[in-house]
Amino acid sequence: MDESRTMKDMQQEVDRYISQFKEGYFPPMEMLARLTEELGELSREVQHVYGTKKKKPGEAEKSLEEETGDLFFVLVCFANANGIDLDRALAGVMEKFNRRDSGRWTKIGEE
Repeated sequence: MDESRTMKDMQQEVDRYISQFKEGYFPPMEMLARLTEELGELSREVQHVYGTKKKKPGEAEKSLEEETGDLFFVLVCFANANGIDLDRALAGVMEKFNRRDSGRWTKIGEE
């Protein structure tokens, strides 16, 4: 896997994948339901790894990486279907956090 892919590259890759099917992207509410479902699966895996509720005997092994990938894929689908540039979205939220939370947390080396 090429580690130097940009967010735009990933959005285009997902779009090429989805565009090969007549059905295309799911409607927004259906994708929101899928995001919720995938977040639930990631939450369950985090609980199995870090929480007190362990897997049942015979329950399929999944990884945090796999579940995070599933969630990310659906998020990229949602962004693509709604014309959201994830690079711009992340840049905007980072600017907001850097401005709003600049003095909120103790920075390493400033104790």
